[in-house]
Amino acid sequence: MINANSQPAAVDVDVAIIGAGPSGAVAAALLKKAGHSVLVLERQHFPRFSIGESLLPQSMAYLEEADMLQAVVEAGFQYKNGAHFVHGDKTSSFDFRDKHTPGWGTTYQVERAAFDDILIRRAAQQGAEVRFGHTVQALETGDAPVLEVQDEAGSAYAVQARFVLDASGFGRVLPRLLALESPTRMPTRAAIFTHVRDGLPAGSTDRDKICIAVHPARRDVWYWMIPLAQGRASVGCVAEASFFDVQEAEREAQLRALIRAEPTLGALIGDAPFLMPVRHIGGYAANVERLYGPGYALLGNAGEFLDPVFSSGVTIALRSAHLAVETLKRQLRGETVDWLAGYDRPLRRGIDTFRAFVDRWYTGELQDIIFYPDQSPSIRRMISAVLAGYAWDETNPFVADPVRRLKALHEVCTTL
Repeated sequence: MINANSQPAAVDVDVAIIGAGPSGAVAAALLKKAGHSVLVLERQHFPRFSIGESLLPQSMAYLEEADMLQAVVEAGFQYKNGAHFVHGDKTSSFDFRDKHTPGWGTTYQVERAAFDDILIRRAAQQGAEVRFGHTVQALETGDAPVLEVQDEAGSAYAVQARFVLDASGFGRVLPRLLALESPTRMPTRAAIFTHVRDGLPAGSTDRDKICIAVHPARRDVWYWMIPLAQGRASVGCVAEASFFDVQEAEREAQLRALIRAEPTLGALIGDAPFLMPVRHIGGYAANVERLYGPGYALLGNAGEFLDPVFSSGVTIALRSAHLAVETLKRQLRGETVDWLAGYDRPLRRGIDTFRAFVDRWYTGELQDIIFYPDQSPSIRRMISAVLAGYAWDETNPFVADPVRRLKALHEVCTTL
């Protein structure tokens, strides 16, 4: 049930979920399938714009588990089967269907306003109660946590729950309210981005792949171009925050100049009209000491966010929902559970795999590997599996020991 204007009243529920984005929607659906009462509290109204439009194939399994896959497939989003990397005259394409790990090899590139709205409405159709325009003001932690909530009219009410999941994304509600933030190991980066009417001629680019291009003069600056349905594309640039130190009114000219400076994007996009004002997001990397506490757990970006370069955000969010719900179902049955062993450590193993790849992208080591002209087919399939989101498959050597394996592979690529 979706109710945007619920009258404030005290609520008693098995699980309260803060945030109606992908992790909150999938967690709500999975908990309802297990027979639990669920209330989702979302301060915004959907549909609403969000960034993070290129999904990874690993995420499809979690959408299927939550009975959301058919709705996503039928929505008409742009099909995706891989990633295309560009640096000057060097190119390298990965087809995610050709990978080390079994499972989905295709997915979609989505406008998140529509995608997120589909997911939360499917959760509501499965019995979760969703309240839009309701903001969590405080949390009393413990075995029976209590949320203080305020609606848009300013009326307050309490939610008594057996457990709370924070799926608030970049809003990071519980990390802020409970002072859970800890220093992130990621440098402070930012992005500027927009949507364009690309009008790309057939065959000019592979619309089934995200395009990631490296700046001609700086390897730590990169671009994305994500073809979307109906002739649109998302385009943006990521760099250290100081790189975008211009006034807001100058951002459109800055992004246009950056697009023209990269030969591939300049040829594909050039002067294509921007369909919305150029947006800026910065300081998005985040971390916490623990992903759980007394009566609560943090999902997806509410706990940790690395970097957008490999589009890992939604996959980590959905993986976190799956792992948290599996642990929480046992706790709600009365079992004694270990959130560190059952949720925190398993989720972080995959995050650490992505982190190893992200770190080496910015040092240039992973770029050397990706653009290496004489790639081993078997190693290439291992790299492809991680890029497709299978960062928890420890049969893959680049998951089981990513730092050492990437270092060794880089040495091979730069000495032969």
